[in-house]
Amino acid sequence: MKFTLSWLKDHLETDASLDDILYALTDLGLEVEEVTNPADRLKEFTIAKVLHAEKHPDADKLKVCKVLTDEGESQIVCGAPNAREGITVVLCKPGSYIPGLDITIKVGNIRGVESHGMMASERELELSDEHNGIIELPSGDVGEKFVDWLAANDPSKVDPVIEIAITPNRPDALGVRGVALDLAARGLGTMKPAKTADISGSFDSPINVTIDEDARENGCYVFGGRLIKGVKNGPSPKWLQEKLEAIGLRPISALVDITNFFTFDRNRPLHVFDADKVKGNLRVHRAAGGETLVGLDEKEYTFSQGHVVISDDEGVESIGGIMGGLATGCTEETTNVFLEAAVWDHIQIATTGRALKINSDARYRNERGIDPAFNMDALDLATAMIIELCGGEPSNVVTAGEVPDVSRAYKLDTDRVQSLVGMEIPAEQQRTTLEALGFVLEGDMAHVPSWRPDVLGEADLVEEVARMASLTKLEGKPLPRMQAGVPQPILTPLQKREQIGRRTTASLGYNECVTYSFIDKKAATLFGGGDDATMLENPISSEMSHMRPDLLPGLLQAAARNQARGFMDMALFEAGAAFQGGEPGEQHLQIAGLLVGRTVGKDVHGESRGVDVYDAKADAEAVLAALGAPAKVQILRGGEAWWHPGRHGRVCLGPKKTLAVFGEVHPKILDALDVKGPAVAFSIFPEEIPMPRKTSATRPALTLRDLQAVERDFAFVVDADVEALTLVNAANGADKELIENVRVFDEFTGEMAEKQMGEGKKSIAVTVRLQPTDKTLKEKDIEAVAAKIIEKVSKATGGTLRG
Repeated sequence: MKFTLSWLKDHLETDASLDDILYALTDLGLEVEEVTNPADRLKEFTIAKVLHAEKHPDADKLKVCKVLTDEGESQIVCGAPNAREGITVVLCKPGSYIPGLDITIKVGNIRGVESHGMMASERELELSDEHNGIIELPSGDVGEKFVDWLAANDPSKVDPVIEIAITPNRPDALGVRGVALDLAARGLGTMKPAKTADISGSFDSPINVTIDEDARENGCYVFGGRLIKGVKNGPSPKWLQEKLEAIGLRPISALVDITNFFTFDRNRPLHVFDADKVKGNLRVHRAAGGETLVGLDEKEYTFSQGHVVISDDEGVESIGGIMGGLATGCTEETTNVFLEAAVWDHIQIATTGRALKINSDARYRNERGIDPAFNMDALDLATAMIIELCGGEPSNVVTAGEVPDVSRAYKLDTDRVQSLVGMEIPAEQQRTTLEALGFVLEGDMAHVPSWRPDVLGEADLVEEVARMASLTKLEGKPLPRMQAGVPQPILTPLQKREQIGRRTTASLGYNECVTYSFIDKKAATLFGGGDDATMLENPISSEMSHMRPDLLPGLLQAAARNQARGFMDMALFEAGAAFQGGEPGEQHLQIAGLLVGRTVGKDVHGESRGVDVYDAKADAEAVLAALGAPAKVQILRGGEAWWHPGRHGRVCLGPKKTLAVFGEVHPKILDALDVKGPAVAFSIFPEEIPMPRKTSATRPALTLRDLQAVERDFAFVVDADVEALTLVNAANGADKELIENVRVFDEFTGEMAEKQMGEGKKSIAVTVRLQPTDKTLKEKDIEAVAAKIIEKVSKATGGTLRG
């Protein structure tokens, strides 16, 4: 929506600056998209006077002028035919930018004579296309700013053009008066009285109008018109042409320009038919399908069944509310016109306009909503302007249909407004605001003006009050606490664990992935899922048919995609839910990490190696420690089938309490998902980690042992198939209070071991660290613990102490 500042002031009495108006418009929701201010490109130019002019010594068409400026006399060489002594001109000094020439002038030497600036023509200053001579001003003082002279003597030349964005809910702002009303309600001026006209016809119109029954509902509500005979169509007056040109419209003729004026001035699309070209009466009806019309844009349109059109006795003459037909359009020869003003169903307008791909100003306004109560008044106002500019004699008005009743009222709860907006707005100010916007208040009921179709409830009254009060004045205030004291944590303990796990894994060098919760059936089956319970009823695609039973398939698929693009070494992790069923609650939180490839790139020192199970174990232990898992845990076998059977471990607090799993991914899984190994991973289950008994935010006191720790080494002869982990767990269980840790430091296997210890045997040596807490250990205490260790290991593994 474009309009000029002077056009706005036709409706708004205001002394507000342009900047204040622009700020208010955006703050009111009528966002300013662009401002074109001609004064900006003319601010450097001043008024000067030619004191003397003589012929250039070396050029017949040039003159050397002595010009009086605000800086004294200057010499300017000028080629304009009207350059002469005594005229008042517009001076462009050296260093000024000339918009019409797109140059910055400098001190020049023209045929051996210095020229200090130039005297401008209208085209050079982009004031018009006139370039036959320099500008001659009838008045003006030397040194006066040219823009100030224009503002006082020819304001249209420096009239700013404002373009605002209109949201679909504000059709009233598609007219300049609607914009002015918002600014007046904000307090930037007062509204000028709206123009009125009461035109009485002197004869009955020979053209009658009707609306077919099928077009009355959701088609055309009311159609009014009148004949004006004896008009003289020609160019419209200068003031009207300047208004239309300023907003980018081309003046056509007085009759057409008048309808365009009302379209933008009052958001009231109108149409004029050349009455002599109309055959019989006008009828609004729905097209049967197949009819054609050449529009005013000279394009042919074919109608589908149901489109609402206007026809005379011989055929379609106009597209209702969208565009008139070329055959009945007005020309310079038009002497009798039929003026139309109608209210159309906006959905019908949008449907027809989209089908025919017509984007006209009339369609734009009619499909958003015009003021139905203004329909007949607009007809009289347009008639008055036609008679004023073109002459003519009006007929009586003919109408079909009825103006729709859009009256409605909603309760204004002033206390509720303040509560919702969050600002202290006095009740009287709220009522004054609504009245300034055209609402009529009767007690607590606010009657909505007919031009505001967007106000459809009490909430919209609140919005209007808030818009005018300006939401920029809102002050941030903290919400009151629901209870005294320190507020409860926002995150649950499990959510906090997920956050800590995410940050810790990322700090270990892993890149976080966010994969879909849906995977294909084949991948789901590999990880213990893929059954009907987790199958989606309406999947996005065949590759997202089941809920994921584990996070690893998504990470492995991501790794495969990266490897296909040449990224072979990566560390990926994800935190999220995995699903063991389709019912609520049949899911668990999981943090999964995946290492693929080598630890570092190729290295001259040979430090590059493939990732192994101990890398995954170390990272899993680091995350578990950050999550608050107990320090003493068991490492057991028995992981799921997607783990390598001999190179994985479960981090447990008991055989049935698994906190995490780490190890190599099974080669069959890697092959099925097209991942090139080595690949190791870990899965952590934060829900399985016991919650701390103390929920205090403070750290416990640091406990330092002041008693000497003791280490003893034990070597056991066991069967070759006995796992070192079994022996370590057994030794740990001998005395949980005294034994701090058990560490394997030697394993003796092979032929030499079998020769010394017997066939099918091996030796495993461990170091046991004993940490007393209350007294120094004596030899007998150490021997007693050693006996327990030997007994426990022998019972668990069948092994004996190596001699």
